[in-house]
Amino acid sequence: MLRTKPIGVMASKGEGEEAGGGLRRTIGLFQLTMFGVGATIGSGIFVILGDAVPKAGPGVILSFIIAGITAALTALCYAELASTIPSSGSSYSFTYATMGEMVAYMIGWCLLLEYGISSSAIAVGWGQYLNELSFDILGVRMPAAIANPPGVNGGIFNLPAVILVLMCCILLLRGTKESAKVNTIMVVIKISVLVMFILIGLTAFNSSNLHPFMPMGMAGVGAAASSIFFSYIGIDTIATAGEEVKDPKRTLPLAILFSLLIVTAVYVLVAIIGVGTQPYTQFNGNEAGLVQILRRITGATWPGIILALGAVISIFSITLVTLYGQTRILYTMAKDGMLPAIFAKVDSHTHTPRKNTVIVGTLVAIAAALLPLDVLADLTSMGTLVAFAIVSSGVIILRRTRPDLPRGFKVPLYPLFPILSIFFCLYLIADLSSQTFTLFAVWLTFALIFYFAYSMKHSKLEKTE
Repeated sequence: MLRTKPIGVMASKGEGEEAGGGLRRTIGLFQLTMFGVGATIGSGIFVILGDAVPKAGPGVILSFIIAGITAALTALCYAELASTIPSSGSSYSFTYATMGEMVAYMIGWCLLLEYGISSSAIAVGWGQYLNELSFDILGVRMPAAIANPPGVNGGIFNLPAVILVLMCCILLLRGTKESAKVNTIMVVIKISVLVMFILIGLTAFNSSNLHPFMPMGMAGVGAAASSIFFSYIGIDTIATAGEEVKDPKRTLPLAILFSLLIVTAVYVLVAIIGVGTQPYTQFNGNEAGLVQILRRITGATWPGIILALGAVISIFSITLVTLYGQTRILYTMAKDGMLPAIFAKVDSHTHTPRKNTVIVGTLVAIAAALLPLDVLADLTSMGTLVAFAIVSSGVIILRRTRPDLPRGFKVPLYPLFPILSIFFCLYLIADLSSQTFTLFAVWLTFALIFYFAYSMKHSKLEKTE
């Protein structure tokens, strides 16, 4: 339970580069930065804003800033560990090298929760924007029963979410290089669309809409920040590409920092414009709220069509990258013997974990079709925050136990920033609902049962001892 994995094994050449069946290094700095931006921009703005504003009012701006500060502090810790241990396992691999197998295994399950549930949460909002797009262009809408998540506007089975997940899986099965190229194009489109929203929104900005700024007090701001924190999982996604990145010791930390700067700036600007153009009471949980804002401001349909199209593309991009991260976490854990070997099998032609991708896609599609957004978002935030707190702790531990390790990047103002990162993560965890804590406890209980029944006996470290 306490055995650690030698860092030299992970940092020397990458765990998946064994002759014949490993992953290939095909991703450069720009594409990796776009992976991070692609996994982040959109989930907080296109999907969750309509759900977060009723909790915090205009104070949602502060919620995004708090979440951004937490992400920034954690990003610095990720950058240091990613430059030291460039593995596809991300937080799981970092923890395996610093805190031992048991903690690493539990973090691995947090990551599975983070990526799998976030993929579902993001896919949930696709149907609303697809409906807005089809209505503006064709004048027709899909029936509410199949276009919305359960419990929202008459939704029963979210069919568009299922279709989205399946399309992303097909693209991932074609290969990582192809997926990265498509993602880069989609990221450029969605940033352009959000810039359009900001510029049009400025013409209708009214500062009186920002009063009262925190109608639900700081508790509402904290609750909203906790929910929207799942928007920042792009940081972790970058680290999951550790074995497919060129010059990982340099590329990983730079991509993490660049993507976070882009994401935070866009998030805060869109949030300010969003709540500045209409009273917060008009945000009613509709995930397609930004389209409605543009339609009201301009009195025309074309801005809404462009934004809805951008949202459809954006949510596709995010789902693609989070599914990618999920499969790579499973791949690394299976390579270590923590999960069944089927998750580690790589196709000899495409160099992708095909069976792994099919299994993940099926489970994510089922969750996206049947679960409501608020439950999915909070569960994702819980998994993300726990993993982030552990990574920040790992920086402190590794500095003490292995100060000799070559590091491509070091956290500034050590140990202040890692400690602050842990504090902010715990602060946001505390504001999550009791239902989220219960579901998270059930998830970890199942993980522990599986560890003692299977993973402990099949661990690669067990066989080498």
